[in-house]
Amino acid sequence: MSTIMKKEIFEEPQAMERCLKSNEATLDKLAETLKTSGITNVIVAARGTSDHAGIYGKYIIETILGIPVGLSACSTSTLYGSKLNYKNMLVIGISQSGAAADVLEIINDAKETGAITLTITNNLESPLAAAADFHLYCDAGHEASVAATKTFSTQLYLIAELVARWAGRNDILKKLEAVPRGVAQILLQDAAIAQIATRYRFMEEAFILSRGINYPLALEATLKIQETNYVRAKAYPISDFHHGPFAMVSEGMPVFMYMSDGPVKNDAMVMIEKLQNVGADLFMVSDDDSLLAQGDLGFKIPETDKEDMIASFYFATFAQLFAANLAEVKGRNPDAPRGLKKITVTK
Repeated sequence: MSTIMKKEIFEEPQAMERCLKSNEATLDKLAETLKTSGITNVIVAARGTSDHAGIYGKYIIETILGIPVGLSACSTSTLYGSKLNYKNMLVIGISQSGAAADVLEIINDAKETGAITLTITNNLESPLAAAADFHLYCDAGHEASVAATKTFSTQLYLIAELVARWAGRNDILKKLEAVPRGVAQILLQDAAIAQIATRYRFMEEAFILSRGINYPLALEATLKIQETNYVRAKAYPISDFHHGPFAMVSEGMPVFMYMSDGPVKNDAMVMIEKLQNVGADLFMVSDDDSLLAQGDLGFKIPETDKEDMIASFYFATFAQLFAANLAEVKGRNPDAPRGLKKITVTK
């Protein structure tokens, strides 16, 4: 492989299968605990890529389980000294390294006030792994590239598995079984994605759009090209992009839309028409031929049977490969972006 980042992306199918085997017993025990514990709310504490995995969790927990999910404002505790009451809640801390000091403080506060606590890390020896009632281990292997790839995909996979078991949704569990094979299909198209990246070699700014369950994938796709290519990109849900931000779109502006054949398809078509009318350079990532036909260019992901939560995995893989290939075209080093370190500890 040309870069460590790309090598680690190609490890994702095996990492997903491995993380499921490693956590099967914990997932079942946690799901059974949650079913009988009267959880009224869920709080997620995370930063960066892990935060995007947490937002994915928010959407699927609210959609499938009907339980409200909030995203922790860690600084209210770590900087302002507030003490929140987490009774009757599940509090989830997500960190690839397990070294996030602010997330650890939220987990400790949650335990003190009677919450069930869960952490998801790629480090069994980390403070966060030891702090919670339950720990899910990404088991993705060492991730050397600064840009998180296989750890993000395994985080998504563990969250989806937990939600499906908690809800007793064997239909979703069956669909999740096929995800590693679907990711492998996208990896086989790396050369085609590299050719797409060549088309965008002079791109310095872009918008990335989605909505609903896949909005956090737009956030993650944006972060990947920001940190590996220094492109000034911004993600929006299409529902917000209709408002003030749309005024920034000019003729030829690259706009990437991650949109599957699911509940938000009709909203996507309305936005597509507006973007076409102003001459945006529209790139579609979708499993739906009618959506793909609307773009100036596109990439087809595996069929998702109208399951947005399954499309998320394929969007992640495409976004990661696109960023890695674009960096190669631009002469960047995605393994060591300027000004960044692999582990960033915030308080």
